[in-house]
Amino acid sequence: MKTFSKYFFGFWFFAFLLFAYWQINDPDPEIWVTLYIGAAIFSALAFRGKYPLIPLAVVILVCLAGAIYFYPDSVSEWVNYELENKDLTMKTQESEEARETFGFLIIAVVLSVAAFMGWRKGK
Repeated sequence: MKTFSKYFFGFWFFAFLLFAYWQINDPDPEIWVTLYIGAAIFSALAFRGKYPLIPLAVVILVCLAGAIYFYPDSVSEWVNYELENKDLTMKTQESEEARETFGFLIIAVVLSVAAFMGWRKGK
């Protein structure tokens, strides 16, 4: 299990740093760069076997609330719209918000794994 967590959180550390870099040109980079760097920091801590449960829980809850707030009216319509455009440019505000939903969900899932591992470690 220890090897899995090293690879898992090592991967997400670099992925979150890359996501933060991609958000620099976003309409609201101060939110997303900060959020992805924060997720990268928590991933680095988990990589080292440190799981601050209360801060993890706060970030997970914030991400879930953000995902609910930005959740698209229809996921299938959003996916079809993305497939029809065949590029990743932001053409509508709805497209931006749908992508933000899944950014929040990715962070919440990865940090939930860290919180679970920290909870199990503390038992």
